[in-house]
Amino acid sequence: MADRERGLDEIIQRAIREGAFENLSGKGQPFNWDDSAAIEDDWQLAYHLLKENGYAPDFIETRQAIESDLAASRKVLERSWDWRLKASQSEDPSFVSSEWAKAKSAFELRVGELNKQIRDYNLSIPAQAFYMKTVDSQKEITALAKS
Repeated sequence: MADRERGLDEIIQRAIREGAFENLSGKGQPFNWDDSAAIEDDWQLAYHLLKENGYAPDFIETRQAIESDLAASRKVLERSWDWRLKASQSEDPSFVSSEWAKAKSAFELRVGELNKQIRDYNLSIPAQAFYMKTVDSQKEITALAKS
């Protein structure tokens, strides 16, 4: 192990001598460790450098995609609810009820797919701090109806 560390140290020292670290963004500024507090100490610098250069670990990109899809699904359900409230005053009640049932069914189906993605994501995370809870579609629909 000491030979490996010595070899890595030599590579780093050579890179310093050759100026490889001269043009890094944020040079001379304090490093912000707060945004990666849940990441193990050994990986924080690596994740920070990736993030600063437009890259993110797969599990973070996966989480962002899930959160984005969930937000879009909630927005569609919310628009359907708003339509239901407006249409119930002028449209045939059975039609309004049928369309709302379709919207709820589509939301429940999408949440089921997202929950599978969330469970898969939870199996791939490097630390428990990144854990995501699954979504209860019925609670979401009930909360929307109460608002």
